[in-house]
Amino acid sequence: MSGGIARSRLTEERKAWRKNHPHGFVAKPETALDGSVNMMLWHCIIPGKKGTDWDGGYFPLTLHFSEDYPSKPPNCKFPQGFLHPNVYPSGTVCLSILNEDNGWKPAITIKQILVGIQDLLDQPNASDPAQTEGYQLYVSNLDEYRKRVQQQAKQYPPCL
Repeated sequence: MSGGIARSRLTEERKAWRKNHPHGFVAKPETALDGSVNMMLWHCIIPGKKGTDWDGGYFPLTLHFSEDYPSKPPNCKFPQGFLHPNVYPSGTVCLSILNEDNGWKPAITIKQILVGIQDLLDQPNASDPAQTEGYQLYVSNLDEYRKRVQQQAKQYPPCL
């Protein structure tokens, strides 16, 4: 029966998102070819913050919700190979508010998750690295890291 709770909460989140969401962000459940909606899988876009190395990029992210949501956080993934100290090579985001045992609270909304991830992009947590390449560049060659981030942003232009 907990799946009903997850879907009910996600339906409410979708309504709230449609009424009010941050400019440039996208978050919507997956729609199948037959028109059915999968509330447990959301496709999102996180814009890079203006004035940062991420500026101009619109980064795709998927949110995978379990039947235990909102007791458990969603799994948030960028494309595989995404360059960032706090993103695993698989694309999974490492962020305290997404950690079931650390910072997750059932009251955290999709909007808060996406804004939190946007903040993480330009403010990596060097004390909790998730990938070697992004972490090593960030701590040992910041100029090269910034150049690679700017190149990555160009790979994800706005969807018009």
